[in-house]
Amino acid sequence: MERIWAPWRMSYISNTEHEDGCIFCLAWESSDDQEKLVLVRRQHSLIMLNRYPYTCGHLMVAPVRHTAEMNDLDDDQVLDLIKGVRQACDLLRKVAHPGGINIGMNLGKAAGAGVEEHLHIHVVPRWNGDTNFMTVTGSVRVIPEGLMESYARLAEVLRTDKP
Repeated sequence: MERIWAPWRMSYISNTEHEDGCIFCLAWESSDDQEKLVLVRRQHSLIMLNRYPYTCGHLMVAPVRHTAEMNDLDDDQVLDLIKGVRQACDLLRKVAHPGGINIGMNLGKAAGAGVEEHLHIHVVPRWNGDTNFMTVTGSVRVIPEGLMESYARLAEVLRTDKP
C-alpha cells in the first residue's frame, strides 16, 4: 500500500475555530495580506489564493462590494473584476507555467458556490496529466505545494515584476 504524507493538512483538520463573516470582506478589511492569502488589492477587487484549492496556484478574484449578483456591480466594478482575472492569469503564467487555465463562477448554491453570498471568479491553472489515478479512482486531489509556498512564489513575482 502506498502512503501519501501531507503533514501540513493537520492544521486544517484540527482547526475547529471558524471566523464569522464573509471570507472576501474579511480579507479586504484585514491588514495581514499573507494570513488572508491576499496577493493583489485593486481599486474595486482583490486577488487571493483559494485556501481549499483544486490545484496549486488556484486563485480567486472577488469584487470589494459584497454581493452575490453580477447586476449589483456598476461598470467600473465589473471592469476592475475582469482586469483582475486577466492579472491573475498573467501572474499564473509567469509563476506556474500552466498548460491552460480554467476560469469560472458558481453563482448560487445550486451552481456549486461555496461562498454564495459574495460572488467571485475562480482562476485555476491546469497542466496535462494533472488529473491522475488518485482523482479518478479515489476522489482525492494531490496538491504538491503548500499554500504558503504558493503564496511566497506568487508574491515574489508581484514584488519584483512591476511595470
